Amino acid sequence: MSLTKEQILEELESVLDPELGVDIVNLGLVYNIELIEAKQVKVTMTMTSMGCPMAGHIIADVKETLLLSFAEQLEDVDVEIVWTPVWSKDRMSRLAKIALGIPG
Repeated sequence: MSLTKEQILEELESVLDPELGVDIVNLGLVYNIELIEAKQVKVTMTMTSMGCPMAGHIIADVKETLLLSFAEQLEDVDVEIVWTPVWSKDRMSRLAKIALGIPG
């Protein structure tokens, strides 16, 4: 069975931003999932700020989560951090906004 972007996004919902306690998908940090080859995936994402002190932790968690969850289908996970487009609260899902007490 080949892996889908939807499966990867669903699994990434278990990766939390440790400072906010909300997952990176609902925060709107994941911009793209690219299935490069049979056993490789590239996750393009951002952080809530350029100076995010937990960036290294989040990147490691993304890689570990996907490699453990899809051990049969994946051998390599590449995480690319981008700063364009700039992340804003507008990228957050309704669920994330409710969890953080943000109106809208």
